[in-house]
Amino acid sequence: MSIETVMVVGAGQMGSGIAQVAASSGLKVLLHDSSLDSLGKGMQHIHQQLMKAVDKGKLTSETMAAILSRLQQADSLEQAEQANIVIEAISENMALKALLFHRLDGICAPATILATNTSSLPISEIAAVTGRPSRIIGMHFMNPVPVMPLVEVIRGLETSQDVFEQVCRLSEQMGKTPVEVNDFPGFVSNRILMPMINEAIFTVYEGVASPESVDKVMKLGMRHPMGPLELADLIGLDTCLSIMEILYDGFKDSKYRPCPLLRKYVKAGRLGRKSGQGFYTYTG
Repeated sequence: MSIETVMVVGAGQMGSGIAQVAASSGLKVLLHDSSLDSLGKGMQHIHQQLMKAVDKGKLTSETMAAILSRLQQADSLEQAEQANIVIEAISENMALKALLFHRLDGICAPATILATNTSSLPISEIAAVTGRPSRIIGMHFMNPVPVMPLVEVIRGLETSQDVFEQVCRLSEQMGKTPVEVNDFPGFVSNRILMPMINEAIFTVYEGVASPESVDKVMKLGMRHPMGPLELADLIGLDTCLSIMEILYDGFKDSKYRPCPLLRKYVKAGRLGRKSGQGFYTYTG
């Protein structure tokens, strides 16, 4: 089966980025969100990102028009029946993902691949709610999707070799580098990244240094482009906490225990950039 049509479910930052990259690579793309308001904002965000590329001379107006012609707003999830692959990019919540995959299983053709952009949840558990576990796979893009070259391609217990190879080829067509990863909590990226962020938060919590000092040490001393606390604010502290909880629950190892300060900030609504305040304050 050749992949010509992609549906992306979830029009937030990750979903709109995936849709933009897929359309830019020559694929027909259907972008869906359960919220029509979010769907409209996602389509607008893609248009703005492409306009920026045109203004910087990285893209011609003709190329932008061609990309947008391949991108369609899908108001109904039932339009997934047109897709060769569906890439899910909704909230990092197992109950919501399981419900969505169960619905997609009933809508899509038997040959359709169902992929999840989950950053930490088990692929095999998501696959278990469907009647096609061999065609379920993880496709974890990095944020921001148009810029970051990596895709973690995660096999579930029953993911077929054919599906794995098709998704690797699709990733390459989208200009990404696929890396094979097995189905363990946090995969590779977040199993390494999130404990580092969590330890940076512990460093602030224990009074070792201020957020600014922690980030300066990692940027100037370790050549990280962003400090771990700046990165945590960008990712969203609620997302960081959710992933740490998944790691802690999955491994039952105290080294993955979320820092109490992280819990405190999330409970207070200090979620980072998206709420205007996290370890830093954001305006505008």
